[in-house]
Amino acid sequence: MTAIDTTPQPRERILRAAADLLAEGGREAVSTRSVSAAAGVQAQTIYRQFGDMQGLLDEVARRGLAAYLAEKQANLASGDPVEQLRRGWDLHVAFGLANPALYRLLYTDPRPGEGVAGTNEAYGILLQLVTRVAEAGRLRKGVEEAAVMIQAAGIGVTVTLIGAQATGGLADHEGLSESTREAVLAAVATDGAEQAPAEDTRAARGARHAVALKALLDETEENRSFTPGEHLLLTELLTRLASSPTPGSSS
Repeated sequence: MTAIDTTPQPRERILRAAADLLAEGGREAVSTRSVSAAAGVQAQTIYRQFGDMQGLLDEVARRGLAAYLAEKQANLASGDPVEQLRRGWDLHVAFGLANPALYRLLYTDPRPGEGVAGTNEAYGILLQLVTRVAEAGRLRKGVEEAAVMIQAAGIGVTVTLIGAQATGGLADHEGLSESTREAVLAAVATDGAEQAPAEDTRAARGARHAVALKALLDETEENRSFTPGEHLLLTELLTRLASSPTPGSSS
């Protein structure tokens, strides 16, 4: 009876070696020589399988992000949309702290002008979450503006906490993630449980409804009953309404 060969194929050995080296020593530790030695392959095998070292790093990043994206996607299933944003933020920060070298590779060291594998998908999920808030009439800003604010703040907090974790000072930043999260969410959305604030003028309410209607129009763009010109005009008008000055701001 022939024994089954359970030895991983060269591609899998290379990916595992690169992932281990990345986790242990950061991107600088992932070189052609170190990966070749750890995987027991020739350098030519790496280039044949992945094109170059950047191709290898992209694949390591994609695989490392897969489980996180699956959990983030599941967060879209149901529930209060603002609470989903909270859970999405917490998932993002937790992923970064659990995988600091991979996180840096994904979010702080991409190739110029390009995102690293998977980050566009992660941002797409964030857009879906923010769109749900808009469709509920609870978004204070445009979908893209709100998503960019959340993403930028989330990355900044995560990178700060990763740095503190590396130097043993994570306890000094206790509560940073939660307080920043709540400040950002308060700036972009209303809490479903809160009563309309006294300063919530008709213009402010109208702006939120305009954001909601624009999000719904964008969501059903392919099945719209408007001509392209009508759709463009309506989008422009809703964008103006959504950008109405808030109380106390200059016009």
